[in-house]
Amino acid sequence: MQLSSQWRDGLRFESGTQAANCARMSSSDFTFLAVNGTLMRGLELNPNLLSVGASFVREDATVPEYRLFSINDRHPGMYRTATGGTAVAVEVWKVPTGGLAEILVKEPAGLCIGKVRLASGEEVLGVLAEAILCTGQREITEFGGWRAYCAAKVQD
Repeated sequence: MQLSSQWRDGLRFESGTQAANCARMSSSDFTFLAVNGTLMRGLELNPNLLSVGASFVREDATVPEYRLFSINDRHPGMYRTATGGTAVAVEVWKVPTGGLAEILVKEPAGLCIGKVRLASGEEVLGVLAEAILCTGQREITEFGGWRAYCAAKVQD
């Protein structure tokens, strides 16, 4: 199969679905970032998004292929899995490209940026956890999100 190339914002993309996903995921000025924990509105690390000029876009959910863990009850850790996953509630933010590294540096150890698949089929950058970070931690996948887990803890 032969792919043609196209140029967008100074970057070379291959034609087809991959190119369309990359074009939606970022431009030279900003990228979309899915967050699932303390970076969400009103939570502890949300000022890290606001300080780089990020703006809230929408609430969303992942495809049902993610597992979620409470890391010492301080923040969640999420990773994609072949089995046992669920849709996880996320917020999508529009982040200036230059601010992405600043946000990541302030994240807890073991969290990283990777591609996250949303329920719509769209793929955006998102905060994920290294699997080793989740080892021995409480799995909270059944709650479908960090806010739901925190709310359940308050009711206990």
